Amino acid sequence: MEMGFQENEQNQEFGSQVANLMEIGSGHYGCSHYRRRCKIRAPCCDEVFDCRHCHNEAKDSLQIEQMHRHELPRHEVSKVVCSLCETEQDVQQNCSNCGVCMGKYFCSKCKFFDDDLSKKQYHCDECGICRTGGEENFFHCKRCRCCYSKVMEDKHRCVEGAMHHNCPVCFEYLFDSTRDITVLRCGHTMHLECTKDMGLHNRYTCPVCSKSICDMSNLWKKLDEEVAAYPMPKLYENKMVWILCNDCSSNTNVRFHFIAHKCSSCGSYNTKQTQRGSDSHSCSSGVSQVVGSTG
Repeated sequence: MEMGFQENEQNQEFGSQVANLMEIGSGHYGCSHYRRRCKIRAPCCDEVFDCRHCHNEAKDSLQIEQMHRHELPRHEVSKVVCSLCETEQDVQQNCSNCGVCMGKYFCSKCKFFDDDLSKKQYHCDECGICRTGGEENFFHCKRCRCCYSKVMEDKHRCVEGAMHHNCPVCFEYLFDSTRDITVLRCGHTMHLECTKDMGLHNRYTCPVCSKSICDMSNLWKKLDEEVAAYPMPKLYENKMVWILCNDCSSNTNVRFHFIAHKCSSCGSYNTKQTQRGSDSHSCSSGVSQVVGSTG
């Protein structure tokens, strides 16, 4: 009975020690990207940085000669430095010297540490990297080759390697970006912040394929009214032009108008003039109609 009591006491003491090591220094170390209690030694240049983003900001910037610019290969990190006792050691969650937990979230595959568990980090084996937001809330699309919210599981349009490219606005690589990413109706991806910036400049088409990125039906109704309010002069009233619709990809022959041209297949004004056959009445080919400039 006494031995059982002592054993229970020891277990409680051990649990308390583990909890202390988990909390010592938590939230007081790290950088602007992550709260963590270790630094990493970059395998590429053998220098110590708070995280891979800190390394990339220092080593892959415009201030560095182009031939010396490089990014840190995250999976090749093999050494970390404890922020509390400054002991350099192999990658592991607890310091081999002082025993402190160097990151409440730890991924041995990505060599990744983070003390902020509110991000709900998880490792996706198919992506090959850690992501945030909670594994229960995401699914991995094998064709798009990335994780999407489960809300989109049966609704998104698949695009091969959808996030394996740079954002078409700011040119940051999307696949491992730490910024929020949005999936457009056409299936292409870009930063959510960049999408909002486009809206501030009245740009509502995908920078990749030119399809409308939101419901434009209200604007199309206003353009219907504009076109009806300004009949063409007699010289142009029977003029016909070929247009290509960016939204439905239809080629149609429509009446020419100075304001905009409406697709006769889907009703969109997101169109551009083209040349087709020997149409002598077509206007300057390839000129995009700027939707919203008539407001």
